[in-house]
Formats: sequence, structure tokens, C-alpha cells
Amino acid sequence: MAGGFKALKGQGHWPTLMAAFLYFDFSFMVWTMLGPLSTEISESLAAGGFMMSASQKATLLSLPILSGALLRILLGFGVDKFGAKKTALTSQFIVICALFYAYFQGSTITYQELLVVALALGFAGASFAVALPQAGQWYPPKLQGIVLGIAGAGNIGVVIDFLFAPKIAEKWGWEAVFLVGGVLSTIVFITYFLMAKDAPASVYTPRPKKVKDYLKLLRDKDTWWFNLFYAVSFGGFVGFAGYMKVYLMNTYQADMSAFGLDILDENNVKVVAGYFGAICIFAGAVLRPVGGSIADKIGGVKSLYFFYGIVALLALVTAFVQLPFFIAILVLFLIMANLGMANGAVFQLVPQRFGKDIGIMTGIIGAAGGLGGTALIKTLGWSKGAFDGYSVGFIIFAVVVLVAISGISFVKTRWRTTWGVQAGGRI
Repeated sequence: MAGGFKALKGQGHWPTLMAAFLYFDFSFMVWTMLGPLSTEISESLAAGGFMMSASQKATLLSLPILSGALLRILLGFGVDKFGAKKTALTSQFIVICALFYAYFQGSTITYQELLVVALALGFAGASFAVALPQAGQWYPPKLQGIVLGIAGAGNIGVVIDFLFAPKIAEKWGWEAVFLVGGVLSTIVFITYFLMAKDAPASVYTPRPKKVKDYLKLLRDKDTWWFNLFYAVSFGGFVGFAGYMKVYLMNTYQADMSAFGLDILDENNVKVVAGYFGAICIFAGAVLRPVGGSIADKIGGVKSLYFFYGIVALLALVTAFVQLPFFIAILVLFLIMANLGMANGAVFQLVPQRFGKDIGIMTGIIGAAGGLGGTALIKTLGWSKGAFDGYSVGFIIFAVVVLVAISGISFVKTRWRTTWGVQAGGRI
């Protein structure tokens, strides 16, 4: 890993790489903020006479993920057509408006208004389709794993959510979290405006795409393989991140109440759930560049075999064994760690296969990741509602991971003997 960072010295444009990281970091924080606030918002609506059902809560939590998935295609088009910087600033402005709207509406906000806010927060999730290609445009193929890993490590923003959002909500109300998010997003907007630069023509030549170009890429079977792989890795990461607090509160509330807290103080339990959720999510967020660096060294295919294999095994363990609380936290930590590293490994391969179309491909594949996260949240919610537990949900997720492993076996030889020969990096 240290060698990977050392290789970046004298390459590319560090201010843009850092700006892309900050933009994605805080955007990811905003994108997933409804997850750690789900209980507080539900109670606020109940106080106003609206009882949110389990299905409605799952819809609210999954809507930003779904919106972000679809908007990634739109913003990927914007990167190719108008440049990453203009696209990012426009998207960030919409997010800032939504955050301040939610704050000023406060406790009078309706469920329908929250759904609109959730849709707008999708623009924050779509930042992935801007930050990664903007950073990657500045660097050669052999460094794509570490570079896109650094930019993509911005998903550590969800850790910030789980650490601070429940505590802020406990002290000043859930509306205050939206105020803090709006202020921080404004600061990031200004910082990004000053630091980020689109790569010059001498480094990267943009090739604006037409609708027919999108359709051509969608007819490429490798596009769909990458969609599957990222739907598993990023979809797993963001799905578990978005549902983590609900899962912990439903499964281990009594265990969390035992940490020297008043068992009747539900606010404290919510904060503790946020802390343990943050521990697990941190692993996936911070290890993404590690996964990219490992893939640079041994190849993305071999890396994905390893990362996916561990995830499938641990998901099945969680499904069939009633784990003690601390063991469950460790297992979730390892699942998230390997999903995060798998994210880095997938995007070590993508620029080598679709280097000339990285903007739109990041949007398409990122959209698949968001759709995977939406599906996972809905699957876990369905499992809880239908079977009063999450075992079936974990089994379904494990089966999907095993399908992805089979897919890697199916394509690896073709990849290595065709485009992989001239890719410039290890496949």
C-alpha cells in the first residue's frame, strides 16, 4: 500500500484527487444520512400523527439509494458532455437546497416531503460518477487501482453519519443533522470549486457521448458483468450501511442496552447502535484503496475471488448461526471490509476495459451498485417482515455473491487473453 502511494509522487494532480475525495466523502455522508436517523424521524412523524410502517420505512431508506443509482447515469453523461467540475457543482447545489429545506420544515415535514428530500439526496450518491472519473483522468492505467481507491474511499462519509448523527439528533433534534449537513456541504462546495480541475487535453481528451454510444456500451456483455460484480460489492456495502442501524436495533437492542446504560433510555441505545454500526462501516470505507492496491499487484480477478469468497462464507454463517453480539459485530466488520476491498478491485479493472468511456461507464456501473443496495435493503426488510428475522435475507445475499464468483470464473480467461493483453495493468 505504501508503495502504491509512493508511485503517485510526481503523477497526476494531487489537489484534484483530494478535492474528489472530499466531494465524494461528504456527498456519501449526506446520501446515507437517513439510515442512522431512521428511528428518530419515525418517532417525529408518529408524534405528528403519522405512523410509518416497516414497508414505508424501508422505502424511505432505499429511495436515496435508488435515486442515486439512476442519477449516476445522468451525471456520467454530464461528465462526458460538460466536464466533471460543472457537473459536480450543479449536483452539489441541488443537494444543499434539499438539506436546508428539510431543516427549515423541521418537525412539520410530511412523509411525502421526506420522500422528495430522499430523491434529491440521490444527487449526493450520484457524486460517485463524477469524483472517480475526474480523479482517474489525471493518472495512467497502472495507477488506476490506487487512485480510484483513494477517491472512492470517500464512502467513509457514512461512518461520520453513524458516529455523529444519532448524538446530534439526541441533543438538538434530527432536524439539526440536516442543518449540519447543509453547512458542511456548502463548505465542500466552495473547497471543491477552488481545488478541483478538469484534466487538460494533453492528459485526457473527453469524448462526449450520444444516446447511441450509451446503447452500444449497454450491448457490450462486459458492461453487464461489471454491473453484476459492482451490484454485489458496492450494493452490499451501501445496502448494509443504510440498514445497519435498523438491523442492530431489531436484533441486538438488549445487548447494546447492557453497556452501562439505562435500559429505558432509548436515545442512548440509538447512539450505541450508531457507534457499532460505524465500526463495521468504517472497515469497508477505509479499505477500498487497499483493495485497489492489492488488485494492482495480483490482478482484479484473483482479488475478487478472495474478497467475494469471504463475504459469501460469512453471510451464510450469519444466516444459520445465532451469533453472540460481539461475534456478530466482528463478522459484520469482516463482511464490510471485504466488500469495501472488492469495490476497489472492481474499479481496478473497469478503467482498463473501458478507459475511453470511463465517465459513462462509471455512471452505468455505479448505477448497478446503487440498484444492488436498494435490492438488499428491500430484501432485508422483506425477510424481517415475512419471517421475523434476517436469515433468509442473508441467504439470498450469499447466493447472489456465489453467482458473482461463478461469473468471474466464466469471464476470466477471455478477459486475460483479449483486452487484458493491452490493458496496461494486471487482470
